[in-house]
Amino acid sequence: MHRLLLIFALISGLPAWAQDTEAVAPVLQLEGTPEISADLRERLNQYLNTRSAGLVALGDQGDQVWVSTRFGDTAQIHRVDAPGGARVQQTFSREPVSGAWVLRDLDALLIRSDVGGTERFQVSRLDLQTGRQTLLTDPAYRHSGPLLSWKGDQLAWTSNAHNGTDSLIYLGSPQAMDSDTPLFEATGYWSARAWTRDGSRLVVGRYISATHSELYVHELATGQRTALHPPKVQASVSGGVPSADGSHFYVLSDHQGDFKQLYRVTLQGKRRPRPVYEPLSPDIPWNVEGLALSPDGGTLAFTVNEQGWSTLWLLDTATGERTKLGDAPQGLIRGLRFARDAPVLGFTLSSPTAPSDPWTWTAGAGFTRWVTSEVGGLDTSRFVAPTLIELESFDGTRVPAWYYRPPGDGPFPVVIGIHGGPESQARPRFHSTRQYLLLESGIASVVPNVRGSRGYGRENLLADNGMKREDSVRDIGAVLDWIAEQPELDAGRVAVSGGSYGGYMVLASLIHYSDRLVAGVDVVGISNFLTFLEHTKAYRRDLRRVEYGDERDPQMRAHLAAISPTARAHEIDAALFVAHGANDPRVPVGEALQIVEAVRANGQDVWLMVAHNEGHGFRKKENSDVFRLLQVMFLEEKLAVAETATEATP
Repeated sequence: MHRLLLIFALISGLPAWAQDTEAVAPVLQLEGTPEISADLRERLNQYLNTRSAGLVALGDQGDQVWVSTRFGDTAQIHRVDAPGGARVQQTFSREPVSGAWVLRDLDALLIRSDVGGTERFQVSRLDLQTGRQTLLTDPAYRHSGPLLSWKGDQLAWTSNAHNGTDSLIYLGSPQAMDSDTPLFEATGYWSARAWTRDGSRLVVGRYISATHSELYVHELATGQRTALHPPKVQASVSGGVPSADGSHFYVLSDHQGDFKQLYRVTLQGKRRPRPVYEPLSPDIPWNVEGLALSPDGGTLAFTVNEQGWSTLWLLDTATGERTKLGDAPQGLIRGLRFARDAPVLGFTLSSPTAPSDPWTWTAGAGFTRWVTSEVGGLDTSRFVAPTLIELESFDGTRVPAWYYRPPGDGPFPVVIGIHGGPESQARPRFHSTRQYLLLESGIASVVPNVRGSRGYGRENLLADNGMKREDSVRDIGAVLDWIAEQPELDAGRVAVSGGSYGGYMVLASLIHYSDRLVAGVDVVGISNFLTFLEHTKAYRRDLRRVEYGDERDPQMRAHLAAISPTARAHEIDAALFVAHGANDPRVPVGEALQIVEAVRANGQDVWLMVAHNEGHGFRKKENSDVFRLLQVMFLEEKLAVAETATEATP
């Protein structure tokens, strides 16, 4: 008989615009889960209390940073006035604040947040003198951005207010985001990417799929829109950073090869301007990613994804000379941005043995870490970094994977971790739960980049689309084969874990390799492609059809039905833990409930966790803690980890 636990909470601390649509509701629903012991809470406590910080804004002179970090239950915005200085909290919301933009002249912040993980983001203006918060957007719709102009007097953002489905671009001022007329009529998913510095033109993009996107330059005075993407070629095109004088643009595109390269693009011709591409990184055999241009326009900073690690480069825009900053700390770099009035480059850096934190780089002074996030008092020298391995799948496809080996001799049980997306990429990030499993439970981890992952070229990214979906599942067979060949690993004690699309991969792996897996953890996962496509939010549906296949086509519909885990749930005989957010707009909670019901119908005992104030994942610490405690308890139990293996090493 399943135990049902309902923890009730009153709606308090919510923004006023949300309170009329919310009511007293159950927060956490647990079924089939045992009691969490005080001993486990004590053992895991330090790992639960690590934190991270991400750069969200940089002061005009590079002498201040605004970061997102969590001291209470949710991530909030803090200001830091000097490297290593105090984190001065600026926002105090019950919900996580997902973005912030500094309005210098108004002594205010624009902040973006949603309620309960719905991803129906709203933008408010926070007066830093009075603490008063003013909602600027319509809560009935979803809003992305905003993007401030160079002078700070114009604002561009994306909203689905036009018809609830298409995401279009709107213009306004920082004082009022009250426009109800889009910049231009269109269909699909559009966003504002960059302003020219004089504010006369806006670079806009249309996202169609992971391998197909477009860029345009929109003239505000005339409404003329000119393509920046290569003509007559379907490619992934991003960036679009204008030069200081607006005469050309820096663009990333894979139209001339398997990887995204950096180009300088000029528009030639008066009546019908056409983009002319000049390659700037033809000899770099990896994806170029982030871009940022210095205030004087003389230096372009960019990152390269080299086998999952980030490398940081500088380009002299006058000479084209490139410099790789070899003294950059090893890790993952995101969110490149220069200060507005100083040659200070800011970014967020994380590594497998340290949480993410904000850093800056300045010529002559080098790298500066602004925040050192706490790790619960743990000895970071014990943290395990992964080894990059490469496996061969059934058809010869090479599958890169990160191998985390616990200290000691083994034989170790193993968790195979599968990323979501499906176009995401497993990269060497910090995960405190993974470090706990390695150091305290003695559980190894293998994290593969199955076909369809980004970072390994366009051909690989397309290799799991449509009818080829289960080829990525067969890549897990190659991982299992590799595990069986390692003397320090126990092939009889292997579990699989993943979120979103990775959750589908967990369920599919439990079906295809039921004799080789003993347990699976499915977090916000897809269990039936037809019901997923039917119930995911309308603004996402066409984007997902490109990847998974169009269910309106009879042949594709039959294929999607056949490969959906719910169709073969009777073949799952391994232990299963399913966790989901009730407000998930991407993968609706019904995907969790139907697979739990189907597997339970076989007589299997399934653990279930549903957080009624969360969406696509767990962003509130109280929910995240419960999930991580249950996850550790589930894996230790199902992988038969001896009690002595869970004792912390002094």
